[in-house]
Amino acid sequence: MKKRLFFQCAYDGTKYSGWQKQPNATTIQGEIEERLSRLYGKQKIDIVGCGRTDAGVHAKQAYFHADLIPQFSNEQLQFKLNNMLPLDIAINEVLEVKEDAHARFDATKRTYHYFLHQKKLPFHNKDSWYYPRKISIEKMNEATQYLLGRQDFTSFSKLHTDVNNNFCEVYSAEWKEVGDQLRFEISANRFLRNMVRAIVGTLLEVGKGSIDPAEVKTIIAAKDRGAAGCSVPAKGLFLKSLEYPYI
Repeated sequence: MKKRLFFQCAYDGTKYSGWQKQPNATTIQGEIEERLSRLYGKQKIDIVGCGRTDAGVHAKQAYFHADLIPQFSNEQLQFKLNNMLPLDIAINEVLEVKEDAHARFDATKRTYHYFLHQKKLPFHNKDSWYYPRKISIEKMNEATQYLLGRQDFTSFSKLHTDVNNNFCEVYSAEWKEVGDQLRFEISANRFLRNMVRAIVGTLLEVGKGSIDPAEVKTIIAAKDRGAAGCSVPAKGLFLKSLEYPYI
């Protein structure tokens, strides 16, 4: 009898075309499914991820679930799968959950980080964006207050996505100096495609003085992707963590 397992994983998305499996592309989902299928005697195994990170985006803590016939302990499964996966994908924990638990739909809170640096940092070229322009963190943090609450974030969404609505509830959003980098942290119940990168791009327009902090409210109300700023590069974006009611 199959059991539903949750896998906590982390990955460096630099070399991948995002999470979601695609024909003729190397993806995180594709790599994991291929290794699991080999581990279970080449039977086809499908996994369901907590979301769809885009090409080049990283994850410090992501989850996926799979229904598997018990052949190994959770610890053995973690060990064997890690030995088969490439070094830029890691399985950090395997948990047995109830049979209707869902990695995507059951998440109650998701948190993303975006990193940028304003002086050259050779060892952060793959995981942080070099942005040497002078910006005001104070103004950007003033602007983040207009992101909070349940709102329609169409202005920060990739066009023509397959979601029922563009409403998200943002719990917190803040810029901080972390060592030699600036880090934007945002938490919400859900995120739209490209949402965080579009928000960061817009807040940088505030930071460099191109728009007033209060204009963020107007941009949200417009429900028009053209009203917001450009999306920043994927390499600075990390899925930082997720919360579930049973983990």
